[in-house]
Amino acid sequence: MTKHVHLLLTPERKDSASLLMKHLGQRYVQYVNRTYGRSGTLWGGRFRSCIASEENYVLRCYRYIELNPVRARMVEHPREYRWSSYRFNAEESSSKLLRAHPCYQCLGRNDSERLAAYGALFCADLDSAIIDEIRQATNGNHALGSERFGQEAEAALGRRATRGSPGRPRGGAGMQQ
Repeated sequence: MTKHVHLLLTPERKDSASLLMKHLGQRYVQYVNRTYGRSGTLWGGRFRSCIASEENYVLRCYRYIELNPVRARMVEHPREYRWSSYRFNAEESSSKLLRAHPCYQCLGRNDSERLAAYGALFCADLDSAIIDEIRQATNGNHALGSERFGQEAEAALGRRATRGSPGRPRGGAGMQQ
């Protein structure tokens, strides 16, 4: 069975997420190899990511990530998964690692309203079209959001962040990679 680790990060710099994953991968692989007397790589490839527009999409990503163990039938509810941030966001558990995202803060005027609103997001399953949209953006390293957001992401990152047409680009067309 393939296992995935999902993180929702708000980096301070455009290379922060990739540097985090690089250092995490190096240190964790060394730890696992030493602990279990093994050698070699631990993960089968580089990490995949997408940049998400804050309006609507960040909360969709929260739900996607929190519901993954439920979809995989590992648990009945996100609160039961040990590594979930659900308890922090819906049940007021404390965490030294997590900080509330600004989109989460907008769910209510105070902590109790935000906790209730976040919990209510999980009363229904996530629509399969949203799941597919998030997976396609992540697997393709594309922007998750409106067309305008994708264009803004490309300008800010200096690389392609939207889905291109299949095949080789025509002469002079497309962004430099």
